[in-house]
Amino acid sequence: MRRRIALAVGGAAVLTASLISAALAPIAQASPGLIAAMQRDLGLTAAQASTRLTQEMTASRVLPGAQQAAGAAFGGAWFDPARGKLVVGVTDPAAAAAVRQAGAEPAAVAISAARLDAAKAEIDSSTKTRPAPAAVSGWRADPRSGSVVVAVRPGAHGSDVDDFLARARKSGSVTVVTAAKAEPFAAGTVGGDPYYINGNTRCSIGFSVHGGFVSAGHCGGNGSPVVGWDGSAMGSFAGSSFPGNDYAFIRIGNGWWTAPVVLGWGTVSDALVRGSWVAPVGTSVCRSGSTTHWHCGTVLGHNETVNYSQGAVHQMTRTNVCAEPGDSGGSFITGDQAQGVTSGGWGNCGSGGETWFQPVNEILQTYGLSLVTA
Repeated sequence: MRRRIALAVGGAAVLTASLISAALAPIAQASPGLIAAMQRDLGLTAAQASTRLTQEMTASRVLPGAQQAAGAAFGGAWFDPARGKLVVGVTDPAAAAAVRQAGAEPAAVAISAARLDAAKAEIDSSTKTRPAPAAVSGWRADPRSGSVVVAVRPGAHGSDVDDFLARARKSGSVTVVTAAKAEPFAAGTVGGDPYYINGNTRCSIGFSVHGGFVSAGHCGGNGSPVVGWDGSAMGSFAGSSFPGNDYAFIRIGNGWWTAPVVLGWGTVSDALVRGSWVAPVGTSVCRSGSTTHWHCGTVLGHNETVNYSQGAVHQMTRTNVCAEPGDSGGSFITGDQAQGVTSGGWGNCGSGGETWFQPVNEILQTYGLSLVTA
């Protein structure tokens, strides 16, 4: 019941850091497989992929200090691949110099992140008593447009949609876009390298934590028994939340063990997990799951609410990485930093699509867990 996992330390993503201009500037050494995956999914050359990884690691570490430097003027942040730098929105030009000194590029925005998040939170709160209609795909705070972006299904119309948009506009500026409906990526039992819940649902392991692993909440409820890829008992769900959230903690035993690794499925080298720095918008991110294995893309947004048919899920991160049923709960990782567990989305890995993940740091904090790291 112990799976053999090949760990090539020299080939996995490795970080070293040095203090440069008051910002930690990591040097990312990626495995050849990871570089190849980024070439395939992001249209980069090998040199561009390597450079981008280093720039993104720097951006992730610059973000906390740059946000602190901006203070009340902080208007959100995103990674700009064209400049290879973290961009921080500021509502007050006087904060620009401090942001630049912290290692980020300042940009003028119309509204602070705090006000924008409050507007989105107001919409979230309103759906507790009056749920969003099924035609509404989700909503998110978008610092670059200075508005809450509400996504509705193509061709959607009707009084329920109009009523929801009217309520949303009471919170502040709203931009309406069209987007396909996201659904959780759970699946019935099929082949692959899964874990199984109640004998008939397959999901994917997210990240090893001390005592077990984290995954998606929609995969199983509290107390649900879990078996591993070989059919032997692993443990059970010790905590689960869905909807509202989409995360779970599975406590393991029965001889199973944890490892600080994300499987590459032979597509890339297995990736070591060294921490959980948050990747800014615009950063590349890769996903591992038991159905479609390893795919890469870009972080498109933080703190989004996704309106699944089962109910709204909050504080999600949107990506343009593809996924399919059975990938639920699987790992999202940037370099060697854990990002989150796969929740749901639309599309597939043949024609493309978008996938949302629940940030891993929220899961760790909720259940008082810590990652198993290399």
